[in-house]
Amino acid sequence: MSRLRSAMQKGKRVALEATETAAPRQKTPKTAVKQEESTDASSSYHTFSDPADVVRFRSQLLNWYDKEKRELPWRTMAVTESDLNIRTYAVWVSEIMLQQTQVATVIDYFNKWMKRWPTVQDLAAATLEEVNQMWAGLGYYSRGKRLHEGAQKVVSELKGQMPRTVDSLLKQLPGVGRYTAAAIGSIALGQVTGAVDGNVIRVLCRLRAIGADSTSPAVTEALWSLANTLVDPERPGDFNQAMMELGARVCTPKGPLCSQCPVQSHCHSYRKVHVKQEQNSKKLLGKLARKTANLPDIEDCTNSGTCSLCPSEPWDDELGVQNFPRKPAKKPPRVERTLTCVVTRPGEEGGDEYLLIQRPNKGLLAGLWEFPSLLLEEENSEMKHKRALCDEISRKLGTNLTESLLQYVGEVVHVFSHIHQTYVVYSVRLTEGDTQTENTQWLSRAALQEAAVSTGLKKIVKLHDSVDGVKEETSKDGKRKKQTGLKNDKKLQTSKKQKLSAANTGGRQLSLSSFFKTVKEECC
Repeated sequence: MSRLRSAMQKGKRVALEATETAAPRQKTPKTAVKQEESTDASSSYHTFSDPADVVRFRSQLLNWYDKEKRELPWRTMAVTESDLNIRTYAVWVSEIMLQQTQVATVIDYFNKWMKRWPTVQDLAAATLEEVNQMWAGLGYYSRGKRLHEGAQKVVSELKGQMPRTVDSLLKQLPGVGRYTAAAIGSIALGQVTGAVDGNVIRVLCRLRAIGADSTSPAVTEALWSLANTLVDPERPGDFNQAMMELGARVCTPKGPLCSQCPVQSHCHSYRKVHVKQEQNSKKLLGKLARKTANLPDIEDCTNSGTCSLCPSEPWDDELGVQNFPRKPAKKPPRVERTLTCVVTRPGEEGGDEYLLIQRPNKGLLAGLWEFPSLLLEEENSEMKHKRALCDEISRKLGTNLTESLLQYVGEVVHVFSHIHQTYVVYSVRLTEGDTQTENTQWLSRAALQEAAVSTGLKKIVKLHDSVDGVKEETSKDGKRKKQTGLKNDKKLQTSKKQKLSAANTGGRQLSLSSFFKTVKEECC
């Protein structure tokens, strides 16, 4: 009996040892499975891994677009124009105009452009001067020049036929990049490709909680991959325009209208906001158990420590969905000061004529017309300013001017995307000035309104008009009234600051006639 008990105990010990030895071998594959799941979860968090979700997303977005889309002339042409060449040309023109420019501003320019040059052949036959004149006020003037160059290339090298694929658009048209080629290809040609512009970047980053630098190569490629996954193969052009429309009107940079979003159910950042709000409210109420608090946030990427798409900065509750996307800080604009002189003379038909000089064909404001100007390398006295301008004007006109003729007008600030420009403005009125050299011209006031000039010049004209008008108002005893247009008069600057703020700092660039209309209204 004792031998039997001894044998049974020995058997139990052997079985126990065998079990303990085998246990780690059984856990190893389980651990491996968990790691694979973790990796998959990390990658799928920033993508659409379920095909059913993609189908639902397309349907929800396109249903919203069909009901809410804006009627825009280029969209109408993309649908109604049967000539493939004209349709592609029209979408190309619209996409170039829309770069860095608001839709509301582009509509009128697009309609005028297509009325004047309805085909690529018509544009190719135009002069660059005519193109610059039509483009005046849209800003980023090299865009118009590249459109003109592209049209001439299509006519001379492609037998008048617009490229028919995204790749050929990208390779053969100057000024056409990855986004523009994809937009033209999908909208005009029905090519199945995503299109990623600034609006789409914002939408996708919020949908999939992509918080890394949106300009980095990793994020850029991830966004294009997402766009190509989501694009509807049956309606690629409408889908891409729907994404842009969503970003422009609902998923805006500030104050996004999440309650109106048709794809809210797919948005990681929206869900993250509500999870955070619920957690914070529970903490305030003291109802969040310790065990729950230690659980990982289900709305976070499970591999956020090493994920190239996750944000490196902590979540900001006040920003909400605006935590996405993240962009690097912009470099401050370069500060420049430029001397410029408004040179006038009596015109043949009674009004004044203005001396304009054409800028070089390359660089900032290429090919546009401006008043005689000099970049101010260092601060000098007013007398040195006048002497430098006199030398420049004399060289252009072949005459000799004296510094005493020049009058100080004031300063005008104009901000380009990368330059903070201050124009130090002088004026001189000549009794005669028939002599002129190459790249100079005298224009009447009416001709100046239609000329290819920059918004900065329009601001200079406006300042000159306001000061010139005050100079003409003299009291009965012959004393001139206070020149409220001069630099040191703070009252004018304060009273007009709000009225001119849109023209001085806004992205929209007005026509010259709009500036003059504003001046007239202010004088009334």
